[in-house]
Amino acid sequence: DLREILEKYKTVAIVGLSKDPSKDSYRVALYLKSQGFRIVPINPFANEILVEKSYKSLLDLPHYVQKSLEIVDIFRPPQEVLSIVEQAIKLKNAYGRPHVIWMQLGIFNEEAAQKAEKAGLTVVMDKCIMQEHRRISMAKID
Repeated sequence: DLREILEKYKTVAIVGLSKDPSKDSYRVALYLKSQGFRIVPINPFANEILVEKSYKSLLDLPHYVQKSLEIVDIFRPPQEVLSIVEQAIKLKNAYGRPHVIWMQLGIFNEEAAQKAEKAGLTVVMDKCIMQEHRRISMAKID
């Protein structure tokens, strides 16, 4: 249930977060941050994005950050998703987290989704976390 995910979990690693404010990943991260989420940028070509330290990969995060991850939000091409999911599974096996793999709008990878689900992760595919959060937040107002 998307509502439960977005109300319960507040620490999001954004894999493929761009430094470019015109990119979707940047706008989504900025929105999440404005809504009280803690964002953890994953971008091997940036030191800092949105005043947050950026890391090369999920496995390059300090252990205290790895232990706090709840959602892995993926802004990478479908062919890169499996290796990201495999990193998330390593963290899940070590720390019981993250809980959710979120593939952004337009991103599908069935093999990665099956592997993540088998490892006990919830999988969301082809949905924008920002759009879903807005929709759920608006539904609360109605």
